[in-house]
Amino acid sequence: MKKILLLAVIMLGLGVAVAALFPRQSANTALMTQVPDLALQSSYLFDNPRPLAPFTLHDQLGNEFGNQQLLGKWSLLFVGFTSCPDVCPTTLNKLNAAYAELQSVSEDIQVVFVSVDPDRDTQTKRLDYINFFNRDFKAVTADHTQLFPFTRDLGFAYAMVGDGADYQVDHSASYVLVSPKGEKFAVFKPKQQPGKIPQILNKELVADLKLIIESA
Repeated sequence: MKKILLLAVIMLGLGVAVAALFPRQSANTALMTQVPDLALQSSYLFDNPRPLAPFTLHDQLGNEFGNQQLLGKWSLLFVGFTSCPDVCPTTLNKLNAAYAELQSVSEDIQVVFVSVDPDRDTQTKRLDYINFFNRDFKAVTADHTQLFPFTRDLGFAYAMVGDGADYQVDHSASYVLVSPKGEKFAVFKPKQQPGKIPQILNKELVADLKLIIESA
């Protein structure tokens, strides 16, 4: 079953993820024309911000999390799973450390951890996991029929690797910023560092977010 999921995700998600995670920065687009001097360090603006397709997930409290929950605030989304040995806990620790600064940029900002391992990441497990890092963060998921199109729409990819109960999940390590209009607006990409896990530096995240929001 895991091998089937692996093939499905690669076929359905990889092409979209490559295009979406490296959006063009053409000065001919309306968005870039409005802000030609935006000196972003680790992020890229999407050429044509557009609303996400309708989706329905649920958060760690069992509440529905859909398009409506993205409106009226800036949302920083990323994918992972609670059994992740490195990228996910590192990401959540870093975002928790940066949260006060992110809120100083915009009070209406939410951090959304999207679990792409719904079989193991139950509501209770997601609640305990996200509360360990920050109780204000969201931890959402759904079955794969909802997750596949939702993550592809954001430009993420993920794949189950291995068989049995101890399988791992390979997944994108970027963040996607969604605007208060529910539009996919920008992507933050981790930087490769020799001997270290690729990371998005907090100082660059905060600086870029400030520029993006002020110029939106």
